Amino acid sequence: MPQPENKPPLQAACGPAEWAVLAYQALLNEVNLTPKPGLVDRANSGAHQDMTLQHFYRSADAIAPWFMRFIAEGEGSCQQPEGDILRRLRPLGMGCENAMFTATGGVNTHKGTVFSMGLLCCALGRLHRLGQVINAVSLCQQVAFFCQQMVENELSCAKTSLPQTAGQRLFHLYGLTGARGEAQSGFATVIAHSLPLYRRLTAQGAGQEQALSQTLLLLMSVNADTNVVSRGGLAGLTWLQRRASEVLNDSHRQEATSSVEVFDEQCIARNLSPGGSADLLIVTWFLAQFPE
Repeated sequence: MPQPENKPPLQAACGPAEWAVLAYQALLNEVNLTPKPGLVDRANSGAHQDMTLQHFYRSADAIAPWFMRFIAEGEGSCQQPEGDILRRLRPLGMGCENAMFTATGGVNTHKGTVFSMGLLCCALGRLHRLGQVINAVSLCQQVAFFCQQMVENELSCAKTSLPQTAGQRLFHLYGLTGARGEAQSGFATVIAHSLPLYRRLTAQGAGQEQALSQTLLLLMSVNADTNVVSRGGLAGLTWLQRRASEVLNDSHRQEATSSVEVFDEQCIARNLSPGGSADLLIVTWFLAQFPE
């Protein structure tokens, strides 16, 4: 099975080719992490009846060539107003999604990741061409600039008209902003929660699997995951957040792995899949590869 390489954080001299490889490795790190409550991993397909580990491998391979295209778009449009970038990125995003669906036979494996990583790769290209500092904070700030008013423009319309998408329906019903809100905030959940934890754990000598597992649990405990709400409503989200917090608090014990496995079984039984938190885990690992 495809395995990512473990490398130290990048130095400033690294460029687009290395960044594109890291983006691909981020996808592999997430899907190979096992056990992973409610999600596809090397042990099972979680709460999903329509996808397997091989779907994710094929999807990652199909998406990988597009990361360089997103970076190149960021470089080529670096003199354009930041508010125009999202419109310019949409055709690339749609092309990348189509490549994913072709590779998976129509299964949505990485749509959220195409969105988030496409934005981050574009931000990389822009900052690189402009000669500006590249780190987690500057990248996320750049994404926030790209996505100004996205929630208002794409979700708030659901308040006054018939919601057309799942994201609009959940915003209309519960005020949840999902991936759009996270991007517009500059991945605030990652910057405030998951990235500091992942960096702290690795600095303390934790292995990558352990660090990623605990980071995912933290994300599940704080993220208002629309994937979970779409399957289990607000009650399902409340239960999942509480259980993730409980399992995270037990993670320092020897039986930590078995606790996560039990949590996985519970998520499967409740048909809950925290796909939004998985997307943010990919973002977390990717940003952690850049120097502080």
